[in-house]
Amino acid sequence: MAPSLEAPEPVEDVLANPLKQKPQLVAPEPEHCPGPESEQAGTADSCAGCPNQKICASAPKGPDPDIPLITARLAGVKHKILVLSGKGGVGKSTLTTQLAQAFATNEDNTVGVMDTDICGPSIPKMLGVETETIHVSASGWSPVWAEDNLAVMSIQFMLPNRDDAIIWRGPKKNGLIKKFLKDVEWGELDFLLVDTPPGTSDEHLSVNTFLKESSIEGAVVVTTPQEVSLLDVRKEIDFCRKAGIRILGLVENMSLFVCPNCTHATEIFRATTGGGRALAAEMGIPFLGAVPLDPRLGMSCDNGKNFFDWYPDSPACAALKQVVRGLAEQLGLDSKEVLPEE
Repeated sequence: MAPSLEAPEPVEDVLANPLKQKPQLVAPEPEHCPGPESEQAGTADSCAGCPNQKICASAPKGPDPDIPLITARLAGVKHKILVLSGKGGVGKSTLTTQLAQAFATNEDNTVGVMDTDICGPSIPKMLGVETETIHVSASGWSPVWAEDNLAVMSIQFMLPNRDDAIIWRGPKKNGLIKKFLKDVEWGELDFLLVDTPPGTSDEHLSVNTFLKESSIEGAVVVTTPQEVSLLDVRKEIDFCRKAGIRILGLVENMSLFVCPNCTHATEIFRATTGGGRALAAEMGIPFLGAVPLDPRLGMSCDNGKNFFDWYPDSPACAALKQVVRGLAEQLGLDSKEVLPEE
């Protein structure tokens, strides 16, 4: 007989209370138990004498009291956008960085990037601010400014050594994400891009919960052309729909390789089932565009240089700007004002 998963928790409960942990009971629940996760847990008359009473009484109950504080802190942020991917290695953090820099090419835009990939924080390296530290004042934590109109916050700024591994369980990760939202003085931003780790784990549930009252605008989902990547992206889209997160669009990254010398395009990751464009049509979501591979983009990220400043004629540069314009339209904005035509 094939092994099977344990009976899963109801999806609605996980999404409504993603940070709630079931109390670890030391004895079976008695017959008249009000429920270890109920408001009466540990305090009802039937709890008297139960070995679990103290455990149930100390378990957190009700909505998170910090959510209104997060909502107030982010009141000056106009558009909050998640960047998601089903699979690692599709260039999600790179794309987040490039979208932020593309938005910031318009000096009238003020952009923030929040790196919630706690175990793999790469955004500071790509923005050229890896060695910076966080300044703390009475009004909160100050984000690091990579450019005059581009701020970033990441756990990388808090590490004693750049190569230190972050070996944390879910609750500690959730606590840091909450601090990034509650304690960071983001100020007035036009766009806040939230880079997430791959998959549909604790970090995604936490961000969705913490930002729900302050209104997430939606999510950009990143894939590469091959079916192995699309398989996981379908799960990511399903997560967004169940969590009530609007999908602003799908971006196909690494769609082609464009030679920097002759600009000839080669399909390195073959789209055996139609790639991102076909998946977007199948799932009924907007297709924001396809971004080609350009070795110079990787070099820019490794060196912390602005790709748009150094290689403005790259086909990848043009494709990224087109993605930003499509994203602006999905947000109900005038794409020509967000990113004027050159």
